[in-house]
Amino acid sequence: MDLGIKNLRVLVTAGAAGIGLEIARAFLREGAKVHICDVDKEALTAAANSDPALTQTVCDVSDRDAVKKLFADAVQRLGGLDCLVNNAGIAGPTGRVEEINPEDWDRCIAIDLTGQFNCARLAVPLLKQSKNASIMNLSSQAGKHGFPLRSPYAAAKWGVIGFTKSIAIELGPLGIRVNALLPGLVAGDRIRRVIEAKAQQLGRSFKEQEAAMFHSTSIKEYVTPQQLADMVVFAASPRGKTISGQAISVCGDTNMLG
Repeated sequence: MDLGIKNLRVLVTAGAAGIGLEIARAFLREGAKVHICDVDKEALTAAANSDPALTQTVCDVSDRDAVKKLFADAVQRLGGLDCLVNNAGIAGPTGRVEEINPEDWDRCIAIDLTGQFNCARLAVPLLKQSKNASIMNLSSQAGKHGFPLRSPYAAAKWGVIGFTKSIAIELGPLGIRVNALLPGLVAGDRIRRVIEAKAQQLGRSFKEQEAAMFHSTSIKEYVTPQQLADMVVFAASPRGKTISGQAISVCGDTNMLG
């Protein structure tokens, strides 16, 4: 299927590994031009070696000066912007609310929620000049359901959905669509660490905690990064031109988080 996005100018935050890199590669396969950022310099080097078509900037999205430099670099390399993928995020701390270090709370909100604002506010003036403009904000099933022992992460991801819906209404008349992607349990190192931390907190084995997290999911399989990338690329294409203001779940029908 030709999605009609050859030469689409795309910026993917935290694009050097994991979900972000899969998204960047999916856009490249469709002929898009992609700029990525990441805080991990080694991961950026590896991405440059594996995918030399990617251009890149070192950036922490919670640092507004760094984000300003990121956008200057991206515009220089891409010649403008058609799509922002706000992928950067951290898992945050695991623990009961009274046990959480306030600095860990602040850091999780700063990256997972405020980081998206930092990028979106600079993207919008550029997207106004595009004929196929879109923003995809990464949320989570934790932005739809409560997530015990993970309150900072859940709070940030619920905030992402509110942010997404609000700016979708603002930007729709300008032809800019905005959506949030809500992954379920995504295969990879991050979910393994989350399961390990919750298992330790609750005195369970890894397998017991994994089973508990899949208990209220209809399709008991991990989501792959490629499945998420496919959804992002489709939404950014002209075929997704009337999809906006949506919280799009790719989760195997998750009804509760354990």
